[in-house]
Amino acid sequence: MSEPNPLKSKGFHPYGDLIGFEFTKLRKGYSQCILQINKNHFNPHKTVHGAVMYSMADTGMGGALYSLLEKDESCATVEIKITYFKPVKEGTLICDTNVIHRGKSFGVLESEVMNNDILVSKAYGTFSIFKINNKIK
Repeated sequence: MSEPNPLKSKGFHPYGDLIGFEFTKLRKGYSQCILQINKNHFNPHKTVHGAVMYSMADTGMGGALYSLLEKDESCATVEIKITYFKPVKEGTLICDTNVIHRGKSFGVLESEVMNNDILVSKAYGTFSIFKINNKIK
């Protein structure tokens, strides 16, 4: 892994801090993050904005994949497809992510976001894996 990924470390992931989610579990090929919903997460319809769940899936995928990277490797999102099943108005979001495939130059991941034991969204993502010393042209 290119950089340690502490569970509860303010400042390690500024965007996560902004939204208010945190990692609760990290192990090889798996991550879990949680978010206590508040009114700042709502869209104009007073339900959680889809971008909040997308952000949880994207960040959860990064965390799960980082657990399988070598010290000289990093990763970046190439694409994510997310499907929303139910609107969310309150409670806690829990995002569980698993690495489905870790190849030499890409990884494929799956995230499920739950709200009160109900599946509210599911995402599949592809991430690029690359050496840190390589410069993008």
